[in-house]
Amino acid sequence: MIKPRFLLPHYWPFWAVLGLLKLLAARPYPSLLRFGSALGTFARHLPLPQVRVARRNLELCLPELPKAERERILDANFRSTGITIGETALAWFAPPAQLATLVRFEGLEHVDRLTAAGRGVILLAAHFTTLEIGARFLTAARHAHAVYKPSKNLLLTEFFRRYRGAVSAGMIASDDIRGMVRVLRAGGIVWYAPDQAFRGKGAEMVPLFGVPAATNTATSRLARMTGAAVLPYFVERLPGTTGYRVSIGAPLEDFPSGDSVADTLRFHHLIEAQVRRMPEQYLWVHKRMKALTAEHPNHYR
Repeated sequence: MIKPRFLLPHYWPFWAVLGLLKLLAARPYPSLLRFGSALGTFARHLPLPQVRVARRNLELCLPELPKAERERILDANFRSTGITIGETALAWFAPPAQLATLVRFEGLEHVDRLTAAGRGVILLAAHFTTLEIGARFLTAARHAHAVYKPSKNLLLTEFFRRYRGAVSAGMIASDDIRGMVRVLRAGGIVWYAPDQAFRGKGAEMVPLFGVPAATNTATSRLARMTGAAVLPYFVERLPGTTGYRVSIGAPLEDFPSGDSVADTLRFHHLIEAQVRRMPEQYLWVHKRMKALTAEHPNHYR
């Protein structure tokens, strides 16, 4: 039942977007790729702040590359970001059987072995442009909870809680540590992507590509409190229309180590390795290199 307040004009644009995504989800996969790529190419040539942010992130993180190569990556990254629109349509509205035809899992046996033994699992993901569909691949394949960041748009938050929760074991708000602990202690699976800029409780300046950045270090605390295993979870969009590869690594050894910054830096190194493999698929439009205090430079001024 739709709450009456969500029918107010303030929410009409979101309803329009939902309608568009539902229509896109019914389109053949190749046409979704073409649509998203064209949309991203168009956005790349607009005077958008996201273009400047992405270019600055590439300068900070990949300074060893020639400027022309970074610009090539920037162009490809906006095509990749545009494709995210079609992938979101699939993630939100496509049936699990359709999603299964698009993905190949590597390492899912690690998860199955741990859950069979009654141990909780944290699948540690990162913000690549495949983030949304990557989370949905997991919840379509296994009984897993996904962590999401509540939006200022109450309808979007309600949509995540009710609709996305109905096609997964459940949705957990990123600030609901107790909810994550409860699932993990019960031997459940939690998909968690804590790698965006973070200035809340427990934030630390942790280098990413050698650049100190405000970072969430809660993964160590979650693992320590619950005894859960922590496994890297990365998604790659394959060339052409061949779909996706989801790579799940073996449980990280000696994690947590007792040093949350060192543990988080270890995760950052894994992200860096993936970015260098496929830089066009990272979420460069996010202001990742924010600082906690004025003592550190403002890279986006």
